[in-house]
Amino acid sequence: MDLTALSDDEAKHVWEVIQRDFTLRKIEEERLGDLKTKIEKEDTKIELLGTQTTLVDSHCIRCLQPFKFLVNSKRQCIDCKMYTCKACSRYNKKDHGWVCDPCRMTRWEPVGVKVS
Repeated sequence: MDLTALSDDEAKHVWEVIQRDFTLRKIEEERLGDLKTKIEKEDTKIELLGTQTTLVDSHCIRCLQPFKFLVNSKRQCIDCKMYTCKACSRYNKKDHGWVCDPCRMTRWEPVGVKVS
């Protein structure tokens, strides 16, 4: 690609766009690395706690808060089938069910990152 025909202002603009792209890619790589670490930690916690039937049935798998009938009722994640409290899950209108925060993170699709 021959850029010699560009004016100085045009070349500067192209350079700024390339730099912005590199910055956005670096931010996205860091964000994805952080998400991967969080998901791995959650998977480990679920592996360890998931075998404790009495604990899983009576406490949120994420925050370990006890389930209570009206105050903090349990919700089953439609993806991992584990039980979480309302604070640790969100209702997914599209799938008509509750999705825990770790599963929701794995479903997340990047929309775009704005850098000033």
